[in-house]
Amino acid sequence: MGKRLIQQRRGRNRTKFNAPSHRFKGEIKYFYDEKGKQEGIVEDIIHDSGRSAPLAEIRFKDNSKTLIIAPERIMVGDKIKISNKKGDVKVGNILNIGSIPEGGPIFNIELSPGDGGKLVRSGGSSATVVSHYKTKTVIQLPSGRFKTLDSKCKATIGVVAGGGRKDKPFLKAGKKHIAMKRRGRQHPIVRGVAMNSVSHPHGGGGHQHVGKPYTVKRGASPGRKVGSIAARRTGRK
Repeated sequence: MGKRLIQQRRGRNRTKFNAPSHRFKGEIKYFYDEKGKQEGIVEDIIHDSGRSAPLAEIRFKDNSKTLIIAPERIMVGDKIKISNKKGDVKVGNILNIGSIPEGGPIFNIELSPGDGGKLVRSGGSSATVVSHYKTKTVIQLPSGRFKTLDSKCKATIGVVAGGGRKDKPFLKAGKKHIAMKRRGRQHPIVRGVAMNSVSHPHGGGGHQHVGKPYTVKRGASPGRKVGSIAARRTGRK
Protein backbone atom coordinates (compact mmCIF):
# COMPACT_ATOMS: atom_id res chain seq x y z
CA MET A 1 0.00 0.00 0.00
CA GLY A 2 1.37 3.39 -1.00
CA LYS A 3 1.41 6.74 0.73
CA ARG A 4 -1.55 9.06 0.96
CA LEU A 5 -1.54 11.63 -1.83
CA ILE A 6 -0.10 15.04 -1.00
CA GLN A 7 -3.54 16.56 -1.76
CA GLN A 8 -5.12 14.30 0.86
CA ARG A 9 -2.52 15.19 3.48
CA ARG A 10 -2.96 18.91 2.82
CA GLY A 11 -6.72 18.52 3.18
CA ARG A 12 -6.31 17.24 6.76
CA ASN A 13 -5.20 20.74 7.77
CA ARG A 14 -2.30 19.54 9.87
CA THR A 15 0.53 21.71 11.18
CA LYS A 16 2.95 20.97 8.32
CA PHE A 17 0.63 22.50 5.75
CA ASN A 18 -0.62 25.46 7.80
CA ALA A 19 0.85 28.94 7.67
CA PRO A 20 2.30 29.10 11.21
CA SER A 21 0.40 31.82 13.07
CA HIS A 22 3.08 32.31 15.75
CA ARG A 23 5.42 33.83 13.15
CA PHE A 24 3.08 36.74 12.40
CA LYS A 25 3.70 39.81 14.57
CA GLY A 26 0.02 40.79 14.51
CA GLU A 27 -3.08 41.39 12.44
CA ILE A 28 -2.96 44.18 9.85
CA LYS A 29 -6.31 46.00 9.68
CA TYR A 30 -7.45 49.59 9.26
CA PHE A 31 -9.05 51.57 12.10
CA TYR A 32 -12.47 53.10 11.51
CA ASP A 33 -13.77 56.40 12.93
CA GLU A 34 -12.14 56.21 16.33
CA LYS A 35 -11.20 59.42 18.16
CA GLY A 36 -7.48 59.95 18.54
CA LYS A 37 -6.65 57.52 15.75
CA GLN A 38 -6.56 59.90 12.78
CA GLU A 39 -2.85 60.73 13.04
CA GLY A 40 0.12 58.81 14.39
CA ILE A 41 3.91 58.65 14.40
CA VAL A 42 6.08 55.78 13.14
CA GLU A 43 7.87 54.43 16.21
CA ASP A 44 9.63 51.41 14.74
CA ILE A 45 10.16 49.33 11.58
CA ILE A 46 9.72 45.62 12.40
CA HIS A 47 10.79 42.48 10.54
CA ASP A 48 7.95 39.95 10.30
CA SER A 49 9.12 36.43 9.44
CA GLY A 50 5.57 35.43 8.45
CA ARG A 51 5.37 38.08 5.70
CA SER A 52 7.43 39.22 2.73
CA ALA A 53 7.19 42.88 3.81
CA PRO A 54 8.34 44.73 6.96
CA LEU A 55 5.82 46.34 9.32
CA ALA A 56 5.67 49.84 10.75
CA GLU A 57 4.58 50.35 14.36
CA ILE A 58 2.35 53.43 14.69
CA ARG A 59 1.59 55.26 17.94
CA PHE A 60 -1.55 57.44 17.97
CA LYS A 61 -2.36 60.53 20.05
CA ASP A 62 -4.30 58.47 22.59
CA ASN A 63 -1.10 56.39 23.17
CA SER A 64 -2.52 53.27 21.49
CA LYS A 65 -0.42 51.37 18.94
CA THR A 66 -1.11 49.51 15.73
CA LEU A 67 0.85 47.81 12.96
CA ILE A 68 0.65 48.67 9.26
CA ILE A 69 2.49 47.25 6.25
CA ALA A 70 5.47 49.56 5.73
CA PRO A 71 5.68 51.46 2.43
CA GLU A 72 8.98 52.23 0.71
CA ARG A 73 10.85 55.33 1.95
CA ILE A 74 9.05 55.47 5.32
CA MET A 75 11.24 56.26 8.34
CA VAL A 76 10.97 56.30 12.12
CA GLY A 77 9.49 59.65 13.17
CA ASP A 78 7.33 60.12 10.06
CA LYS A 79 3.68 61.08 10.53
CA ILE A 80 0.87 58.88 9.21
CA LYS A 81 -2.69 60.14 8.64
CA ILE A 82 -5.96 58.23 8.29
CA SER A 83 -8.02 60.69 6.28
CA ASN A 84 -10.66 61.20 3.58
CA LYS A 85 -9.26 64.52 2.31
CA LYS A 86 -7.74 64.71 -1.16
CA GLY A 87 -5.04 67.07 0.14
CA ASP A 88 -3.54 64.36 2.39
CA VAL A 89 -1.98 62.39 -0.48
CA LYS A 90 1.41 61.37 0.92
CA VAL A 91 3.34 58.09 1.08
CA GLY A 92 2.12 56.04 4.04
CA ASN A 93 -1.18 57.87 4.51
CA ILE A 94 -4.41 55.84 4.52
CA LEU A 95 -7.23 57.27 2.39
CA ASN A 96 -10.42 56.23 0.67
CA ILE A 97 -9.49 55.18 -2.88
CA GLY A 98 -12.02 57.74 -4.16
CA SER A 99 -9.82 60.51 -2.69
CA ILE A 100 -6.59 59.27 -4.33
CA PRO A 101 -5.72 60.88 -7.69
CA GLU A 102 -5.51 58.79 -10.86
CA GLY A 103 -2.13 57.20 -11.47
CA GLY A 104 -1.27 56.99 -7.77
CA PRO A 105 0.34 53.76 -6.45
CA ILE A 106 -1.58 52.10 -3.59
CA PHE A 107 -1.48 48.86 -1.57
CA ASN A 108 -3.36 46.98 1.18
CA ILE A 109 -6.67 47.69 -0.54
CA GLU A 110 -10.07 46.81 0.90
CA LEU A 111 -12.44 44.71 -1.19
CA SER A 112 -15.42 46.17 0.62
CA PRO A 113 -15.51 49.12 3.06
CA GLY A 114 -14.57 47.98 6.57
CA ASP A 115 -12.87 44.64 5.82
CA GLY A 116 -9.46 46.01 6.90
CA GLY A 117 -7.48 45.45 3.67
CA LYS A 118 -7.19 42.34 1.50
CA LEU A 119 -5.43 43.09 -1.82
CA VAL A 120 -1.77 43.86 -2.71
CA ARG A 121 0.09 43.20 0.55
CA SER A 122 3.30 41.40 -0.53
CA GLY A 123 6.73 43.04 -0.57
CA GLY A 124 7.47 45.28 -3.57
CA SER A 125 3.91 45.22 -4.94
CA SER A 126 1.52 48.06 -5.70
CA ALA A 127 -1.71 48.70 -7.60
CA THR A 128 -2.62 51.83 -9.59
CA VAL A 129 -5.72 54.02 -9.42
CA VAL A 130 -7.01 54.19 -13.01
CA SER A 131 -10.26 56.19 -12.94
CA HIS A 132 -13.16 57.39 -10.79
CA TYR A 133 -16.83 57.09 -11.70
CA LYS A 134 -19.58 58.32 -9.33
CA THR A 135 -19.30 55.99 -6.32
CA LYS A 136 -16.88 53.52 -7.95
CA THR A 137 -13.12 53.51 -8.55
CA VAL A 138 -11.24 51.37 -11.07
CA ILE A 139 -7.80 50.09 -10.04
CA GLN A 140 -5.21 48.03 -11.88
CA LEU A 141 -3.72 45.17 -9.86
CA PRO A 142 -0.05 44.05 -10.15
CA SER A 143 -1.22 41.19 -12.41
CA GLY A 144 -2.55 43.75 -14.92
CA ARG A 145 -6.16 42.91 -14.17
CA PHE A 146 -8.60 45.79 -13.68
CA LYS A 147 -10.96 45.76 -10.70
CA THR A 148 -13.87 48.08 -9.85
CA LEU A 149 -14.34 48.82 -6.14
CA ASP A 150 -16.44 51.05 -3.93
CA SER A 151 -14.78 54.48 -3.62
CA LYS A 152 -15.12 54.25 0.19
CA CYS A 153 -12.66 51.33 0.33
CA LYS A 154 -9.45 52.33 2.10
CA ALA A 155 -5.90 51.88 0.80
CA THR A 156 -2.39 52.98 1.77
CA ILE A 157 -0.49 55.27 -0.60
CA GLY A 158 2.85 54.06 -1.93
CA VAL A 159 4.64 50.81 -2.77
CA VAL A 160 5.10 47.98 -0.25
CA ALA A 161 8.64 47.88 1.15
CA GLY A 162 10.86 44.80 0.80
CA GLY A 163 10.71 44.65 -2.98
CA GLY A 164 14.29 43.43 -3.49
CA ARG A 165 13.68 40.00 -2.00
CA LYS A 166 13.48 38.29 -5.42
CA ASP A 167 16.75 39.81 -6.70
CA LYS A 168 18.91 37.28 -4.85
CA PRO A 169 18.39 33.77 -6.29
CA PHE A 170 17.91 30.62 -4.23
CA LEU A 171 21.24 28.84 -4.81
CA LYS A 172 20.35 25.71 -2.80
CA ALA A 173 17.22 23.58 -2.83
CA GLY A 174 17.31 23.45 0.98
CA LYS A 175 17.06 27.24 1.23
CA LYS A 176 13.98 27.23 -1.00
CA HIS A 177 12.44 24.40 1.03
CA ILE A 178 12.90 26.32 4.30
CA ALA A 179 11.53 29.55 2.80
CA MET A 180 8.39 27.78 1.58
CA LYS A 181 7.97 25.79 4.81
CA ARG A 182 7.85 29.07 6.74
CA ARG A 183 4.59 29.83 4.97
CA GLY A 184 3.14 26.33 5.23
CA ARG A 185 3.82 25.39 1.61
CA GLN A 186 5.28 22.23 0.16
CA HIS A 187 8.56 22.32 -1.79
CA PRO A 188 9.78 20.70 -3.95
CA ILE A 189 6.61 19.63 -5.77
CA VAL A 190 7.05 16.27 -7.49
CA ARG A 191 5.08 15.48 -10.65
CA GLY A 192 2.61 12.64 -10.37
CA VAL A 193 3.93 10.93 -13.53
CA ALA A 194 7.41 10.73 -11.92
CA MET A 195 6.06 8.66 -9.00
CA ASN A 196 5.42 4.96 -8.63
CA SER A 197 1.92 3.68 -9.34
CA VAL A 198 1.29 3.06 -5.60
CA SER A 199 2.03 6.71 -4.79
CA HIS A 200 -0.11 8.54 -7.36
CA PRO A 201 -2.84 7.77 -9.95
CA HIS A 202 -0.56 9.16 -12.71
CA GLY A 203 2.47 7.09 -11.63
CA GLY A 204 4.07 3.95 -13.04
CA GLY A 205 4.49 2.71 -16.60
CA GLY A 206 7.39 2.19 -18.97
CA HIS A 207 7.77 5.92 -19.50
CA GLN A 208 6.39 9.08 -17.90
CA HIS A 209 2.81 9.47 -19.10
CA VAL A 210 -0.56 9.77 -17.38
CA GLY A 211 -1.93 6.66 -19.10
CA LYS A 212 -5.59 7.47 -18.47
CA PRO A 213 -7.89 10.51 -18.82
CA TYR A 214 -6.69 13.23 -16.45
CA THR A 215 -10.20 14.72 -16.09
CA VAL A 216 -11.98 13.28 -13.06
CA LYS A 217 -15.55 13.70 -11.87
CA ARG A 218 -16.49 15.84 -8.88
CA GLY A 219 -17.53 12.81 -6.85
CA ALA A 220 -14.32 10.83 -7.38
CA SER A 221 -12.76 9.18 -4.34
CA PRO A 222 -10.04 11.22 -2.57
CA GLY A 223 -7.27 8.94 -3.81
CA ARG A 224 -8.29 9.45 -7.43
CA LYS A 225 -9.02 13.18 -7.29
CA VAL A 226 -6.01 14.64 -9.15
CA GLY A 227 -5.63 16.35 -12.52
CA SER A 228 -8.47 18.42 -13.99
CA ILE A 229 -11.28 18.04 -11.44
CA ALA A 230 -14.79 18.39 -12.92
CA ALA A 231 -13.40 20.36 -15.88
CA ARG A 232 -15.99 21.95 -18.19
CA ARG A 233 -13.62 21.55 -21.11
CA THR A 234 -9.95 20.67 -21.84
CA GLY A 235 -7.48 21.26 -24.64
CA ARG A 236 -6.70 24.34 -26.68
CA LYS A 237 -9.47 26.64 -27.82
